Amino acid sequence: MYRTLEECILDLEKNGHLVRITEEVDPYLEMAAIHLKMYEVGGPALLFENVKGSKFRAVSNLFGTIERSKFIFRSTWAAAENVIALRNDPMKALKHPFKNMESGFAALKALPIKKSTGTPVTYQEISISDLPLIQSWPMDGGAFVTLPQVYSEDPEKPGIMNSNLGMYRVQLTGNEYEINKEIGLHYQIHRGIGVHQDKANKLGTPLKVSCFVGGPPAHTLSAVMPLPEGMSEITFAGLLSGRRFHYSYDEDGNCISNDADFVITGEIHAGETKPEGPFGDHLGYYSLTHPFPVMRVKKVYAKENAIWPFTVVGRPPQEDTSFGQLIHELTGDAIKQEIPGVKEVHAVDAAGVHPLLFAIGSERYTPYQQVKQPTEILTIANRILGTGQLSLAKYLFITAEENRPITTHDEVDFMTYILERIDLHRDIHFYTNTTIDTLDYSGTGLNSGSKVVFAAYGEQKRELCKEVPDALKELREFGNAQMIMPGVVAIQGASFTDYASAQKEMQCLSDAIKDRGSIASCPMIIVCDDSSFLSATLSNFLWATFTRSNPSHDIYGVNSYYENKHWACDNVLIDARVKPHQAPPLIPDPTVEKNMERLFVKGASLGGIL
Repeated sequence: MYRTLEECILDLEKNGHLVRITEEVDPYLEMAAIHLKMYEVGGPALLFENVKGSKFRAVSNLFGTIERSKFIFRSTWAAAENVIALRNDPMKALKHPFKNMESGFAALKALPIKKSTGTPVTYQEISISDLPLIQSWPMDGGAFVTLPQVYSEDPEKPGIMNSNLGMYRVQLTGNEYEINKEIGLHYQIHRGIGVHQDKANKLGTPLKVSCFVGGPPAHTLSAVMPLPEGMSEITFAGLLSGRRFHYSYDEDGNCISNDADFVITGEIHAGETKPEGPFGDHLGYYSLTHPFPVMRVKKVYAKENAIWPFTVVGRPPQEDTSFGQLIHELTGDAIKQEIPGVKEVHAVDAAGVHPLLFAIGSERYTPYQQVKQPTEILTIANRILGTGQLSLAKYLFITAEENRPITTHDEVDFMTYILERIDLHRDIHFYTNTTIDTLDYSGTGLNSGSKVVFAAYGEQKRELCKEVPDALKELREFGNAQMIMPGVVAIQGASFTDYASAQKEMQCLSDAIKDRGSIASCPMIIVCDDSSFLSATLSNFLWATFTRSNPSHDIYGVNSYYENKHWACDNVLIDARVKPHQAPPLIPDPTVEKNMERLFVKGASLGGIL
């Protein structure tokens, strides 16, 4: 167990999981480019010892592989798993009290402990401009904190046990922020800090906020954990680090993590926003500039020899993919306890997590009926789309096992199972004018868009094509038809101009396919800008299709019609072309890519790793 971030770094280095970069590196794009290259090859964590413009060191790629992450938490992993399991299923503790006594002791050790009042003597006061001001992508609005632990307390019930710790984007420089006095705080819907700010606004008081950076790696992971009801992130941080969370309050009343390498304190005042962004985000595009809360900076603290941890997000997979894998393994069957009837829910990382969910439920409503069709899984679908961050999903494919086992983590087999069984005249259900992920620009506005559920259950209805059907070859104005997977074909169209034109184009496509005869073996057709790219890898298909389409606006159908307000069709057409209102994709700076090659030549810090 590690008391500090540096202890973790030294342990990783000793065991061959970290390398030091001694050459001077530029926090503007270069550090991020090095990180991305190292993550791509499954390389070690990186300690940047000479950051241009800052006296502080920086570390990245700590969680770059699931093996390294488990190595970091090897001494506390089992205890954390057991405690979460007991919170999900308290009957386990009653049935096996002696077996679970150890978990109880581990949970008690996790309670936070308040140290002496005031700022710890180990801290020095610095300014925002002293930090490693890392910018990851060329169009980013400035430097960001990419592994923050943003802390706030319930204004109605203050205290650390009524706190929220979340990983919300923090912009340090750029735009209209007054350097060293203001920073931007970007948080999306369904985040705990939003509840705290709402309460503070109603009370007419500013919300005190602290941003912790660094400290034991368990604290970083805790900020992104979806924990069982009643378990706080602070308690989990102590549990996973094997050491109680040490804290105090400074003279302004802001909470200080005595374990963090850096602490930024301040306040958010009602109605105060400034433009935040752009920022290259985990969907693989820039999130654009929007008004978000501005935090008035009170103090910035740093430990002696503090180390600044950071990551880089972009088109999946990236380091945050490992976070997702860790979370899935730790939380285990939590979703089964929260949503009765659910067996699996998988947020598909390749599609940017929130745009695409796969789920397996149960069908127990009508076991006496001979004809099997979706019933209980429709109820479960509504529950999924009304639960926490799962509610941000845009596409939900759900089924129940029948005749053979399936898993949501085998994407091709799972989608094949759905497409073999779905009744396209009955089993597609839309939710229009609703909320979606803040970072998803496929919709009609910030947080605004639509959802669709593909629910399939019962006997197999069709054999899926494994070659492009003749009806999809040599279509007028659409060409280069390519197989993606069984039952799914990509075809290439002209660039998208506007929705009025798109509707006419999709109608012409539908008519052309209809005139060539039925193609029941191909239930899903993707219209795109580049069908060779879309079909080249499964990852390309999942990413481009589900990040670039808004179900209510971009799903069409061959022989589509409405019956009692329910939409139906013979074949689903998804328009996954890039739309003018969507955010631009992330493209590295070629000059920076060329310059960083000096670090990989023989004799340099990273020479010989690639």
